[in-house]
Amino acid sequence: MNILNILLMAPPAGGAQGGGGGFQTILFIGGMILIMWLFMIRPQTKKAKQQKQFIDNLKEGDKIVTIAGIHGKIKKMNPADNTVVIEVSPGTTFTIERSAISMEYSANQQKAATDAK
Repeated sequence: MNILNILLMAPPAGGAQGGGGGFQTILFIGGMILIMWLFMIRPQTKKAKQQKQFIDNLKEGDKIVTIAGIHGKIKKMNPADNTVVIEVSPGTTFTIERSAISMEYSANQQKAATDAK
């Protein structure tokens, strides 16, 4: 038997429980869905919204780190094709997707740079 069959089984007829078994099962499944939403879906959408806001607020001259670990400075932003040209060393540039910029690593790098000053 799988777990769904066990959860959806009706209580035996004429038992001491009465007819409340169906309501309890629905309440249990609803509670599980609520817990999943609170601990998994909601934080993930919140983090995705923060990442999008971070990428939208980037400007030329910002120091960034990509999700691949490449450090650079934004030289040019291309809103038409959603790419960014970054300079990794004087005279060396890469074109990357905006979605490849890591919010956590970039924020840590900018914090470390301000702390060093």
